[in-house]
Amino acid sequence: MVEVEFERRLERLFADAPELPDCGAFAEGVERRLDRGWTTRRWLIGAAGVAGGIIGASQLVMSNIVQRVENAEDSARILRTGLGQVAPQAEWMSLLGSGGTMVWIASGLAVLAMGFVLTRVIEEI
Repeated sequence: MVEVEFERRLERLFADAPELPDCGAFAEGVERRLDRGWTTRRWLIGAAGVAGGIIGASQLVMSNIVQRVENAEDSARILRTGLGQVAPQAEWMSLLGSGGTMVWIASGLAVLAMGFVLTRVIEEI
């Protein structure tokens, strides 16, 4: 019995720790250091963002993105004319409708699903 009472008393003493006389000054010092660190962090994060933006823009310029878009437009035009020639022969092509609405919807849903998968993978890391 004595041990249980002693343990309870000991737990109460540790739970109600006395305040130290310099606790206010200590808390102010910690807050000052944290605030100073945030300013530095903001500047570092901003500088990293600007550097990343510059690198990304230079990569887009160096990858001939305009030429690739033009090639993609030409490919889409060729594909559209090919589908236009095949469309009268196949009944399932009527699902595409004018402008391939169903294809665009399916593509959009696929991109949305990939986005969900990507966010899930990022959360797991």
